[in-house]
Amino acid sequence: MRDKLLEMLAGEGISFTENQLETLLRFNDMVLENNKKFNLTAITDEDGIVNKHFADSLKGLKYLQNCDSVADIGSGAGFPAVPLKVFLPDTKFLLIDSLKKRVEFLASSVSALGLKNISCVHSRIEDAGRGEYRGKFSCVTARAVAELSVLVEYAVPLLKKGGMLLAYKGNVAEELENAKNAMKILNCEVEKVDEFSIMGAARSLVIIRKTGETPDKYPRQGNKPRINPL
Repeated sequence: MRDKLLEMLAGEGISFTENQLETLLRFNDMVLENNKKFNLTAITDEDGIVNKHFADSLKGLKYLQNCDSVADIGSGAGFPAVPLKVFLPDTKFLLIDSLKKRVEFLASSVSALGLKNISCVHSRIEDAGRGEYRGKFSCVTARAVAELSVLVEYAVPLLKKGGMLLAYKGNVAEELENAKNAMKILNCEVEKVDEFSIMGAARSLVIIRKTGETPDKYPRQGNKPRINPL
């Protein structure tokens, strides 16, 4: 695993310390150790974990360099948030997930890893966007959470005006088209689509910028964003 991580970091051009490498290795062990209890990931082979989880997560690193606060929504097993946090020690992170057991895993893991300025909260995303976290973050990250038309309603209310949503996606052309109305209503726009591949699979990072205030009625509560996307 160490050699595969070393090769991946070199390939991505990411500078690292021995402590950062050890932190990634320890986190990998924690994910695999807890996977059967918490159903964290279906990917358990070394190549898959290194590329589909760690490398994919760290593709977003260059876009977060100027973010002082990041909310990661639907944090799941901790990708992309934990690998990103390892390389952004001064950035404040909030990990949000709706499943209490996953939040407990994340909280235990970041504590054991000695990561600072990172908190984990048990909440539905739409509730977080209507409460104390509304308009508080310079960046939001989301990986494998929802279709883009739904995701923007979850994420944009958490952002400050001018803030950025970094959405990890696959082939995203159809989702971009379907999300146009939602982005218009929520006062945000696509700034860039960064396309690449991971182990032969098409991947995209969609950078969406919040251009104005979010109307008070959004995000809608319950499961309305998923049932009836904007």
